[in-house]
Amino acid sequence: MSQDLLDRIDQRTRLAGHNRLALLLFRLGSRQLFGVNVFKVQEVLPRPPLFTLPQLPPAFSGAADVRGRSIPVLDLARAIGHGHDPAPPYLVVTEFNRSVQGFLVSAVDRIVNIAVEDILPPPDTGADHHYLTGVTRHHGELIQLIDVESVLAESAPRASDADRIAPLAADAAPGAPREVLVVDDSRVARNQIRSVLEQLGLGATLLSDGRQALEHLQQLAQAGVRPHERYAMVISDIEMPAMDGYTLTTEIRRDPALAPLFVLLHTSLSGVFNQAMVERVGADDFVPKYSEHELAQRVAARVTALG
Repeated sequence: MSQDLLDRIDQRTRLAGHNRLALLLFRLGSRQLFGVNVFKVQEVLPRPPLFTLPQLPPAFSGAADVRGRSIPVLDLARAIGHGHDPAPPYLVVTEFNRSVQGFLVSAVDRIVNIAVEDILPPPDTGADHHYLTGVTRHHGELIQLIDVESVLAESAPRASDADRIAPLAADAAPGAPREVLVVDDSRVARNQIRSVLEQLGLGATLLSDGRQALEHLQQLAQAGVRPHERYAMVISDIEMPAMDGYTLTTEIRRDPALAPLFVLLHTSLSGVFNQAMVERVGADDFVPKYSEHELAQRVAARVTALG
């Protein structure tokens, strides 16, 4: 493992340990600042020449040759309907959900570290803000956090796995809980996970950040309900406002009433970093986004083991 990779893992570990998020700040055709998790970013480049590929969805501006590989390129302002820049001059190359893609932006500002508790849910003003996962401020300036997973899913809808997921046998693990707690700030991700669980024949409680999930579990325990008897497992995203998935897992392990819960971390971030963090925070399993069948296999294995 290279020293650079070790340094980046260590950086991620130290940030997660303090419930902080590193954001790359950029602008889209105006003075408004937007942010994306820096650990989804491979590099930032001046806009390269774009060329067409026949298989690219219409929403994409083209493809670019970046270090010998062709990657699809999306005009981010146009994709979210925010302002207009006829030729955004910068390309942000990202990797998440097991794919690499580029986003054109008008300006790249800087990288900042933000306390996760200072990131608030986006305003509930309807569909206009569905592409946001949160908002925060840095030195008095508003920052909107882009849900790049949702943007990409809407611009290039992925085909679901060819074969439907087989439901769990009716007599499989008869004493096991049949509900899963799902914690993810992405609307797209929550719906994807719920679909997998429904196909397995399991119920889902859906929450959008780690703070909500921890308070929900603590309230169950205070009411005399054993959370590990209510939920077969917790499936949690890692990067979320209010409390990230690493911190949620750590808090679950610290509380004797919650500690028996099985926690699976499910994230679009690079698996190399997260495998290092699973052991540190005490999670039971980790699955990178997004494969319906891989997630279903892990859930089914857990429920079956409870029988």
